[in-house]
Amino acid sequence: MKKFVQLLLPALAALMLAQPATAAPFRLILTHLEPPLVPNSVMDLALEKGYFEAEGVEVELVRVEQTPSALQALAAGEGEMANVSVDGLLLLVAQGATDLKAVTSPNKSLPYVIAAKDDITTVAALAGRTFGVGRVGSLDHSLSMKVLAGGGLDINAMEVVAIGQPNVRAQALVAGQIDATTMSIGVWMSIPDKTGYHLLIDQEPYYAAAPVINKVNVVTQKVLDERGAEVQGVIRALIKLSRDFAADPNSWAAAMVPYAPNTDEAGLQALAATFATSWSVNGGMNATDLQYTQDWLYSTEDFASVTPVTLDQWVDFGPVDAVLADLGTVDGDAAAR
Repeated sequence: MKKFVQLLLPALAALMLAQPATAAPFRLILTHLEPPLVPNSVMDLALEKGYFEAEGVEVELVRVEQTPSALQALAAGEGEMANVSVDGLLLLVAQGATDLKAVTSPNKSLPYVIAAKDDITTVAALAGRTFGVGRVGSLDHSLSMKVLAGGGLDINAMEVVAIGQPNVRAQALVAGQIDATTMSIGVWMSIPDKTGYHLLIDQEPYYAAAPVINKVNVVTQKVLDERGAEVQGVIRALIKLSRDFAADPNSWAAAMVPYAPNTDEAGLQALAATFATSWSVNGGMNATDLQYTQDWLYSTEDFASVTPVTLDQWVDFGPVDAVLADLGTVDGDAAAR
């Protein structure tokens, strides 16, 4: 028996060495510190509700504060995938980064609306009035000017005032300091007394007028090459949960109750109803909208001197298309190529 054990131990050791090492967690870098009251929360909730696990991927969330930090963490190997702004990604690609690819977008756009005083009933009626923005050249400013110009307003006939964050702009509006401003639907719904104010442009027509994709999930080519199956697993989980929330918005509201202590479930259900067309039920990668986003960014002042790029330099449809080949597509999120 002793001789048998002596012979067996080397064989067992060799067998253990031949086994693949336990896969490291797939780290998903987020730029919010807790689940936000927008469809982007699908990433947090996919982990909480076991959707990643169901796809065989052990996901770990890494939280940072802004896109630059997320891209730095990705470059430093501190994560495998990062949810970042398209403008931040494009700037890096324009500067020579060749290995970064957007593979999905769990939350295509910011749920922007334009709120105004009740006496402003048309876009044209904003002429001669005061419009609050975050800063001149900010995303809310640039997008809103495009939306309003598309509605027939001469934006030069309106006074634009830089005020700051959406909640500050909302406070300025209800205090009568400005006549209209852009904010998220969540900020609008959080205003306790809306007497005297209304939505001049709701989120669906706002996005239709400026179909700009705000954030995408990006990976490096190395991750695609070495952990491609996990990339697809993450995308599949996000699509499945997005479809479940689209089919039952109240399930999103129930899941978000612990993260919205100042909002009751009825308020969250009302907010969920506004996301009816916002869920990335096909992965959020519409080539037409991605190209529009790129072209629009390059028309802004911030990109005036930035080297031009092409869509294939920063987008890879392969992973999401592989998932959709398995799951099929559904209505609500165009997947044009």
